Amino acid sequence: MKLPTPVLALPVALAFAASAAAPASAQPAGPRSSPKASVMQTIGTAEVTITYSRPAVKGRVIWGDLVPWDKVWRAGANEATTIAVSQDVTVDGQRLAAGTYSLHAIPGKTEWTVIFSKDAKQWGSYKYKEADDALRIKVKPEAGEMKEWLTFSVTPVPPDSGKVTLAWEKLRVSFAVRTAEAPKAAK
Repeated sequence: MKLPTPVLALPVALAFAASAAAPASAQPAGPRSSPKASVMQTIGTAEVTITYSRPAVKGRVIWGDLVPWDKVWRAGANEATTIAVSQDVTVDGQRLAAGTYSLHAIPGKTEWTVIFSKDAKQWGSYKYKEADDALRIKVKPEAGEMKEWLTFSVTPVPPDSGKVTLAWEKLRVSFAVRTAEAPKAAK
């Protein structure tokens, strides 16, 4: 028995409407153009973890153009970059309590301000507020070899310190991290 066309059309229309109303998170997502990455390093007795998205240069002018001078930048792409420290540390000699922070920067031609914000869950730096700062430090940018993809690295300097470096394009900025308490020697 052949059903009349209107009877078939209703289930098809309802199925289409239900799929169109599905949340975006239920839709399959493609790869990000700035893939997510993280680096973890033990410094002394503290774990330092940086989670970020890695934009590529792609032939663009980065410093002073894509990333403007003297404006707050998320130190990566997509969500704000985060830095988590498992215990109290010092960053370039200033105390930073254990916790997770969003990491922002204000790039300048001769000096950068690196910001550790208590608001770790934000998209980019769009809702950044200076009132949420846990710490600000000043660092000097340095020239380096070409790095197509933004990269964070943590280089341990035993027994209780390390250096965090952001490298992208032909520029590097670094800061020192030291555990508040030196690790005890093994017996």
